Amino acid sequence: MNVVAVIQARMGSTRLPGKVLAEIGGRSMLAQVCRRVARAATVDRLVVATTVRPEDEAVVAECDRLGAACFRGSEHDVLDRYCRAARAYEADAIVRITADCPLIDPDVIDLVVRAFLEERPDYAANTLRRTWPRGLDTEVTNSAALARADREATEPYQRVHVTPYLYQHPDRFRLLAVSGARFHRARHVENVPHVDVPHSEDFSRHRWTVDLPADLDFVRGIYRRFDGDTFSWEEVLQLLAREPALADVNGHVRQKHLVEG
Repeated sequence: MNVVAVIQARMGSTRLPGKVLAEIGGRSMLAQVCRRVARAATVDRLVVATTVRPEDEAVVAECDRLGAACFRGSEHDVLDRYCRAARAYEADAIVRITADCPLIDPDVIDLVVRAFLEERPDYAANTLRRTWPRGLDTEVTNSAALARADREATEPYQRVHVTPYLYQHPDRFRLLAVSGARFHRARHVENVPHVDVPHSEDFSRHRWTVDLPADLDFVRGIYRRFDGDTFSWEEVLQLLAREPALADVNGHVRQKHLVEG
Protein backbone atom coordinates (compact mmCIF):
# COMPACT_ATOMS: atom_id res chain seq x y z
CA MET A 1 0.00 0.00 0.00
CA ASN A 2 1.37 3.39 -1.06
CA VAL A 3 1.01 5.75 1.92
CA VAL A 4 1.33 9.39 0.85
CA ALA A 5 1.40 12.27 3.31
CA VAL A 6 -0.19 15.32 1.72
CA ILE A 7 0.69 18.57 3.50
CA GLN A 8 -1.61 21.43 2.58
CA ALA A 9 0.11 24.81 2.47
CA ARG A 10 -0.69 28.24 1.07
CA MET A 11 0.43 31.82 1.61
CA GLY A 12 -3.08 33.25 1.80
CA SER A 13 -4.04 32.49 5.39
CA THR A 14 -6.82 34.85 6.47
CA ARG A 15 -5.55 35.31 10.04
CA LEU A 16 -1.78 35.17 9.49
CA PRO A 17 -0.84 35.60 5.81
CA GLY A 18 2.43 33.98 4.79
CA LYS A 19 2.64 31.92 7.97
CA VAL A 20 3.76 28.72 6.21
CA LEU A 21 7.08 30.38 5.36
CA ALA A 22 7.51 32.13 8.71
CA GLU A 23 10.84 31.39 10.37
CA ILE A 24 10.85 28.89 13.22
CA GLY A 25 14.07 27.48 14.62
CA GLY A 26 16.14 28.72 11.69
CA ARG A 27 13.88 27.20 9.02
CA SER A 28 10.53 27.95 7.47
CA MET A 29 7.50 26.48 9.18
CA LEU A 30 6.85 24.41 6.06
CA ALA A 31 10.40 23.06 6.22
CA GLN A 32 9.99 22.06 9.86
CA VAL A 33 6.71 20.28 9.11
CA CYS A 34 8.21 18.46 6.12
CA ARG A 35 11.24 17.37 8.13
CA ARG A 36 9.11 16.00 10.95
CA VAL A 37 6.62 14.24 8.67
CA ALA A 38 9.48 12.70 6.67
CA ARG A 39 10.65 10.93 9.84
CA ALA A 40 7.42 8.92 10.03
CA ALA A 41 8.35 5.31 9.24
CA THR A 42 4.94 4.51 7.78
CA VAL A 43 4.96 7.28 5.15
CA ASP A 44 6.21 6.27 1.70
CA ARG A 45 5.98 9.67 0.00
CA LEU A 46 5.53 13.28 1.06
CA VAL A 47 3.77 15.84 -1.14
CA VAL A 48 3.03 19.49 -0.47
CA ALA A 49 -0.33 20.52 -1.94
CA THR A 50 -0.54 24.25 -2.60
CA THR A 51 -2.64 26.46 -4.87
CA VAL A 52 -2.33 27.83 -8.38
CA ARG A 53 -2.36 31.42 -7.12
CA PRO A 54 0.71 33.48 -8.06
CA GLU A 55 1.53 34.17 -4.42
CA ASP A 56 2.04 30.44 -3.89
CA GLU A 57 4.99 30.43 -6.25
CA ALA A 58 6.86 31.09 -3.00
CA VAL A 59 5.61 27.75 -1.62
CA VAL A 60 6.69 25.99 -4.81
CA ALA A 61 10.13 27.62 -4.57
CA GLU A 62 10.48 26.45 -0.96
CA CYS A 63 9.50 22.91 -1.97
CA ASP A 64 12.15 23.02 -4.70
CA ARG A 65 14.71 24.15 -2.14
CA LEU A 66 13.69 21.35 0.22
CA GLY A 67 13.57 18.70 -2.52
CA ALA A 68 9.90 18.08 -1.67
CA ALA A 69 7.30 17.08 -4.25
CA CYS A 70 4.70 19.78 -4.87
CA PHE A 71 1.21 19.65 -6.36
CA ARG A 72 -0.87 22.72 -7.27
CA GLY A 73 -4.65 22.90 -7.27
CA SER A 74 -7.68 24.90 -6.20
CA GLU A 75 -7.28 27.50 -3.46
CA HIS A 76 -10.64 27.02 -1.78
CA ASP A 77 -11.70 23.55 -2.95
CA VAL A 78 -9.04 21.81 -0.89
CA LEU A 79 -10.88 18.50 -1.07
CA ASP A 80 -10.48 18.54 -4.85
CA ARG A 81 -6.82 19.55 -4.42
CA TYR A 82 -6.25 16.53 -2.18
CA CYS A 83 -7.99 14.14 -4.55
CA ARG A 84 -5.96 15.34 -7.50
CA ALA A 85 -2.72 15.13 -5.54
CA ALA A 86 -3.61 11.61 -4.40
CA ARG A 87 -4.24 10.50 -7.97
CA ALA A 88 -1.09 12.20 -9.26
CA TYR A 89 1.06 10.28 -6.78
CA GLU A 90 -0.94 7.02 -6.95
CA ALA A 91 -1.76 7.08 -3.24
CA ASP A 92 -3.62 4.16 -1.72
CA ALA A 93 -3.73 5.82 1.69
CA ILE A 94 -3.64 9.60 2.14
CA VAL A 95 -2.31 11.12 5.36
CA ARG A 96 -3.67 14.63 5.81
CA ILE A 97 -1.30 17.06 7.54
CA THR A 98 -1.52 20.85 7.61
CA ALA A 99 1.53 23.09 7.26
CA ASP A 100 0.60 25.14 10.33
CA CYS A 101 1.50 22.33 12.76
CA PRO A 102 5.29 22.61 13.24
CA LEU A 103 5.22 20.37 16.33
CA ILE A 104 3.69 17.44 14.45
CA ASP A 105 5.24 14.24 15.76
CA PRO A 106 6.33 11.38 13.48
CA ASP A 107 5.59 8.82 16.19
CA VAL A 108 2.00 10.07 16.45
CA ILE A 109 1.68 9.90 12.66
CA ASP A 110 2.93 6.32 12.79
CA LEU A 111 0.42 5.39 15.50
CA VAL A 112 -2.50 6.61 13.39
CA VAL A 113 -1.23 5.14 10.13
CA ARG A 114 -0.51 1.75 11.72
CA ALA A 115 -4.00 1.68 13.23
CA PHE A 116 -5.38 2.45 9.77
CA LEU A 117 -3.31 -0.28 8.13
CA GLU A 118 -4.26 -2.86 10.75
CA GLU A 119 -7.98 -2.11 10.99
CA ARG A 120 -8.55 -1.02 7.35
CA PRO A 121 -11.31 1.55 7.93
CA ASP A 122 -12.17 4.20 5.35
CA TYR A 123 -10.97 6.94 7.67
CA ALA A 124 -8.85 6.98 10.83
CA ALA A 125 -7.90 10.01 12.90
CA ASN A 126 -6.71 11.14 16.30
CA THR A 127 -9.19 14.03 16.11
CA LEU A 128 -12.48 12.11 16.34
CA ARG A 129 -12.01 12.01 20.13
CA ARG A 130 -9.62 14.79 21.02
CA THR A 131 -7.11 13.76 23.66
CA TRP A 132 -3.94 14.89 21.86
CA PRO A 133 -2.71 18.50 21.81
CA ARG A 134 -4.19 20.47 18.91
CA GLY A 135 -1.37 20.54 16.40
CA LEU A 136 -0.65 16.81 16.37
CA ASP A 137 -3.69 16.24 14.14
CA THR A 138 -3.28 13.24 11.85
CA GLU A 139 -5.99 11.91 9.54
CA VAL A 140 -5.73 8.95 7.17
CA THR A 141 -8.20 7.91 4.49
CA ASN A 142 -8.17 5.54 1.57
CA SER A 143 -8.34 6.81 -1.99
CA ALA A 144 -11.81 5.42 -2.69
CA ALA A 145 -13.35 7.15 0.34
CA LEU A 146 -11.65 10.44 -0.49
CA ALA A 147 -12.89 10.23 -4.08
CA ARG A 148 -16.44 9.55 -2.87
CA ALA A 149 -16.27 12.55 -0.55
CA ASP A 150 -15.11 14.64 -3.49
CA ARG A 151 -18.09 13.52 -5.54
CA GLU A 152 -20.71 13.97 -2.82
CA ALA A 153 -19.65 16.81 -0.49
CA THR A 154 -21.52 20.02 -1.25
CA GLU A 155 -21.12 22.29 1.78
CA PRO A 156 -18.31 24.85 1.32
CA TYR A 157 -16.74 24.02 4.69
CA GLN A 158 -16.66 20.31 3.77
CA ARG A 159 -14.56 21.16 0.75
CA VAL A 160 -12.30 23.64 2.53
CA HIS A 161 -11.55 21.26 5.42
CA VAL A 162 -11.25 18.10 3.25
CA THR A 163 -12.48 15.43 5.70
CA PRO A 164 -15.74 16.57 7.40
CA TYR A 165 -17.92 14.73 4.87
CA LEU A 166 -16.18 11.50 5.86
CA TYR A 167 -16.59 11.73 9.62
CA GLN A 168 -20.04 13.31 9.41
CA HIS A 169 -21.34 10.20 7.61
CA PRO A 170 -20.55 7.12 9.70
CA ASP A 171 -23.42 5.44 7.85
CA ARG A 172 -21.43 5.67 4.61
CA PHE A 173 -17.83 5.28 5.79
CA ARG A 174 -16.06 3.04 8.27
CA LEU A 175 -14.45 5.33 10.84
CA LEU A 176 -11.73 4.61 13.37
CA ALA A 177 -10.88 6.92 16.27
CA VAL A 178 -7.28 6.66 17.45
CA SER A 179 -7.49 7.91 20.99
CA GLY A 180 -4.87 8.52 23.62
CA ALA A 181 -7.30 8.12 26.49
CA ARG A 182 -8.22 4.81 28.06
CA PHE A 183 -11.90 4.47 27.25
CA HIS A 184 -13.98 1.47 28.32
CA ARG A 185 -13.30 -1.30 25.82
CA ALA A 186 -16.83 -1.58 24.57
CA ARG A 187 -17.38 -2.58 20.96
CA HIS A 188 -18.25 1.00 20.07
CA VAL A 189 -18.15 4.41 21.66
CA GLU A 190 -20.62 6.77 20.02
CA ASN A 191 -20.93 4.15 17.27
CA VAL A 192 -17.34 4.64 16.11
CA PRO A 193 -14.75 1.89 16.76
CA HIS A 194 -11.63 3.13 18.45
CA VAL A 195 -8.05 2.14 19.15
CA ASP A 196 -6.28 3.23 22.33
CA VAL A 197 -2.64 4.23 22.45
CA PRO A 198 -0.42 4.58 25.49
CA HIS A 199 -1.38 7.73 27.32
CA SER A 200 -4.27 8.12 29.70
CA GLU A 201 -4.51 11.87 30.16
CA ASP A 202 -6.53 14.31 28.08
CA PHE A 203 -4.09 16.83 26.57
CA SER A 204 -6.55 18.47 24.17
CA ARG A 205 -6.38 21.74 26.12
CA HIS A 206 -2.92 22.35 24.63
CA ARG A 207 -2.77 24.49 21.49
CA TRP A 208 0.25 23.75 19.29
CA THR A 209 -1.03 24.95 15.92
CA VAL A 210 -0.36 28.33 14.28
CA ASP A 211 -3.22 30.63 13.32
CA LEU A 212 -2.22 33.94 14.91
CA PRO A 213 1.00 35.79 15.84
CA ALA A 214 0.68 34.55 19.43
CA ASP A 215 0.72 30.95 18.18
CA LEU A 216 3.85 31.69 16.17
CA ASP A 217 5.50 33.20 19.25
CA PHE A 218 4.61 30.05 21.20
CA VAL A 219 6.12 27.55 18.76
CA ARG A 220 9.20 29.73 18.30
CA GLY A 221 9.63 29.63 22.06
CA ILE A 222 9.40 25.83 22.00
CA TYR A 223 12.03 25.48 19.28
CA ARG A 224 14.41 27.90 21.04
CA ARG A 225 14.47 25.62 24.07
CA PHE A 226 15.61 22.51 22.18
CA ASP A 227 18.88 21.66 20.54
CA GLY A 228 17.77 20.59 17.08
CA ASP A 229 14.32 19.68 15.79
CA THR A 230 13.97 16.02 16.69
CA PHE A 231 12.24 16.57 20.04
CA SER A 232 9.06 14.58 20.71
CA TRP A 233 5.62 15.70 21.77
CA GLU A 234 6.26 14.18 25.20
CA GLU A 235 9.36 16.36 25.56
CA VAL A 236 7.25 19.43 24.74
CA LEU A 237 4.83 18.43 27.49
CA GLN A 238 7.72 18.06 29.93
CA LEU A 239 9.00 21.50 28.93
CA LEU A 240 5.58 23.05 29.52
CA ALA A 241 5.39 21.38 32.93
CA ARG A 242 8.69 23.07 33.81
CA GLU A 243 7.75 26.40 32.21
CA PRO A 244 3.96 26.71 32.41
CA ALA A 245 4.12 30.39 31.43
CA LEU A 246 5.00 29.31 27.89
CA ALA A 247 1.47 28.02 27.37
CA ASP A 248 0.10 31.43 28.34
CA VAL A 249 1.65 32.98 25.23
CA ASN A 250 -1.23 31.73 23.08
CA GLY A 251 -3.62 30.51 25.76
CA HIS A 252 -6.16 33.18 24.83
CA VAL A 253 -6.44 32.20 21.15
CA ARG A 254 -9.83 30.89 20.07
CA GLN A 255 -9.95 28.04 17.58
CA LYS A 256 -12.14 28.84 14.59
CA HIS A 257 -15.32 26.81 14.24
CA LEU A 258 -15.48 24.38 11.34
CA VAL A 259 -18.04 26.37 9.37
CA GLU A 260 -15.94 29.54 9.62
CA GLY A 261 -13.58 28.19 6.96
